[in-house]
Amino acid sequence: MNKVNAILAALSFFCMVSHAAAFPIPERLEFELSYTGITAGHAVQEVTQDGTDIHIVSTAKSADWLRFFFPVDDRIESFLTSGSPPLNIGSPRLYKERKHEGRTITDREARFDRQKFEVTTIDHRNKSEKKQAITKRTYDTLSSFFYFRTVPLQVGTSYFIDIYDCKRLWNTEVKVLRREELVTPLGRFKTIVIHPLLKSEGIFARTGDMFIWLTDDDRRIPVQMKSKVIVGSITATLTGGSYWPGRK
Repeated sequence: MNKVNAILAALSFFCMVSHAAAFPIPERLEFELSYTGITAGHAVQEVTQDGTDIHIVSTAKSADWLRFFFPVDDRIESFLTSGSPPLNIGSPRLYKERKHEGRTITDREARFDRQKFEVTTIDHRNKSEKKQAITKRTYDTLSSFFYFRTVPLQVGTSYFIDIYDCKRLWNTEVKVLRREELVTPLGRFKTIVIHPLLKSEGIFARTGDMFIWLTDDDRRIPVQMKSKVIVGSITATLTGGSYWPGRK
């Protein structure tokens, strides 16, 4: 059942703020996570304005029945500074993750220095600190789509983004597969299906093929995510919140 954690954490990456001009802030998205049709957990993503920063918070908790076998209680945050024309997408300055997943507990943060092109990672549990070089367009695992979702997606095209996961810097490819109409409990949506080729040992941890259905508009709201596992698959479905993308 530890595969449930993969999709719980996956929400931290894909339920990101898109171009600031494309949707109102604050925003709240609520998801149900299921394994072979059984509810396995819930997750919430919220985006707010915090002074000159954009503050993204992702929380995920396992369902009561799963907590006995594999408790999950995660809180991940990203603070992005104001951007500049023409995209105004901003850049991450601080990333925090506090995760309790089974017997594993994580408490660490990454501080980005854009002038020196380096990131300082502090592991509070191990009381360690390290510095690493980054590129001009490096994002943390939570703010990655803040850049990516400003790109006009074209079917058949691959896009690349540098992601720092508190361990390594990964150049990640995301393939745009097709357009598809998707029916969910919230209605029928026109979507674009993407497939990230994940290498990170952080949030995604090589959990198998991942597919994401994003609304086919400039908001790119994730309405469904699916990760294949050894037996069956784990699905995250948008079920509520304070902001709704257009639907057919």
